[in-house]
Amino acid sequence: MSTAERTAAGWPAQQPRPAGGAGPWVRFLRSELRLIFGRWRNLALLAVVAGIPVLIGVALKLSGPGGGGGGGPAFLDQVAGNGVFLAFASLTVLLTLVLPLTMAVVSGDSMAGEASHGTLRYLLAVPAGRTRLLAVKYGVIVTFALCATFIVSAVALAAGAVLFPVGPVTLLSGTTVSLAAGLLRLLFVTLYVTAAMAALGAIGLAISTLTEHAIGAIATLMILVVTSEVIDNVPQLHAAGPYLPTHWWLSFDSLLRVPVDTSTLLRGLLSFAVYAVLFGSFAWARFTSADVTS
Repeated sequence: MSTAERTAAGWPAQQPRPAGGAGPWVRFLRSELRLIFGRWRNLALLAVVAGIPVLIGVALKLSGPGGGGGGGPAFLDQVAGNGVFLAFASLTVLLTLVLPLTMAVVSGDSMAGEASHGTLRYLLAVPAGRTRLLAVKYGVIVTFALCATFIVSAVALAAGAVLFPVGPVTLLSGTTVSLAAGLLRLLFVTLYVTAAMAALGAIGLAISTLTEHAIGAIATLMILVVTSEVIDNVPQLHAAGPYLPTHWWLSFDSLLRVPVDTSTLLRGLLSFAVYAVLFGSFAWARFTSADVTS
């Protein structure tokens, strides 16, 4: 029976079925990705993280053999012998400030930016649900972290191949592995750094639900990062180190040894997971119960 015949017979009009499945999630995620990667500010941040590895490589090339001078990251002195190490050195250098700042800008603006511009109430007017909105926001933050870290590794690897010899990789433990094995370890290192930045993004997302001022959320997260790094370097506060959000960031050097120190890696990954779950849960509890439409 057609719809017209149903109506003529006095049947109630058929109500449209609510959208379900993964379709709304995918469309919402696609929209958020276009928004994040379409902002000039975020593109500028990605350009900065891409430019720094090139700058480091050129500086080491101009300084000649041993240009690392024995200071700084352990990888710097090995870049001249193998350009693959430029990727490890770049990740180490950028983890001190630039990558955390990048994540602070993206995660701190995620909810606070919507609130300050008045667009949050319009997002909530769409039957997407607060949980879905929060999950998609965090998914975009993780995607941006993955993009930023892979850009660092890819650009540094390309610059290292142009500026320095590339071949079998001599690990920090003194063992030499093939170039393919070295690149595989670089992939794992990049994913490890991404996990660290994803945990930081969860903290930034939680802070972002507490304010309508994105700059305040960004500044708060950066203060937290700097404070954590300072405490981690004070010998008298050594006992607090393993519980700090930044303590395990540089533990990826365990992947550059034979055998791999899996216990250290697992501790780092567990720390990242705990921070992501705790602050993700806090962000969910705060956002789903607060009055954000006024």
